[in-house]
This record gives sequence, structure tokens and C-alpha cells, in this order.
Amino acid sequence: MNRSAEDYIKTIYILKKRTDCIHSVDVARELGFSKASVSLAMSNLRKKDIIIMKKDGEIEFTPAGKRIAEEIYDRYVMLSSFLQDVAGVDETTAKEDAWKIGYYISDLTYEGIKQFHKKIADQSLSCISE
Repeated sequence: MNRSAEDYIKTIYILKKRTDCIHSVDVARELGFSKASVSLAMSNLRKKDIIIMKKDGEIEFTPAGKRIAEEIYDRYVMLSSFLQDVAGVDETTAKEDAWKIGYYISDLTYEGIKQFHKKIADQSLSCISE
């Protein structure tokens, strides 16, 4: 999947966490893109069976699309947290960089970072409880 598609999927997922009912105009507003660009992207996501559009234009994830969206979002959140907690990067920069890094690194590298971050977090918690 290309980075642009992942941008749209992540944005839809985040918007749906805020409010259950979203439309293309909400995505356009969030991303600062034209309605025409978003309409084309939504068409592509429908063709890939990521989303469905209800009759009223409401965007819903397909079951497969929801799993993809959750994976994309979880990767973004974990990498952002890692950059803040381990690398000491400020929140804004961490969020921006997490999105860039998350798209380009392999699944193997991501899993390694995830396990390292978990290990660091577990060590911090064990120090607190002692």
C-alpha cells in the first residue's frame, strides 16, 4: 500500500475515534486537501476493499480495512511513544517523525523497536514497584 493511502486510512481511523459518523468532507478538512482529491482517494480505498460508503456518504471500514487501519494506527502510536520515551523527542516532532518512519521501516525492524520499547517500559515499571 502506498504512503498516501496509509495517510488517508490513518486519518479516517483517527476521525472515527473522535466521532463515529464521518464523511469525505471531514477527511478533506482534516488533511487540508480538496474534496476532489479526497473523492478520488476514497474511490481507490473502496476498490481495495478498505472502506465502504453508505448511501448518505458516511465512511465505514470493511472488516479487513479496520484491521489494516488498526495496524497502521498502532504502529504510529507506538513509534511516537518510543521517540518520546526513549529518544527524548518532543511530542510534535515525535508524531511527525513516527508517521514517516512507520511507513518506511520493515515489519521486522518495527517488531524489534516495539519489543525494545516494551522491555524499557517493563523495566521502568519494575523499578517503580520495588
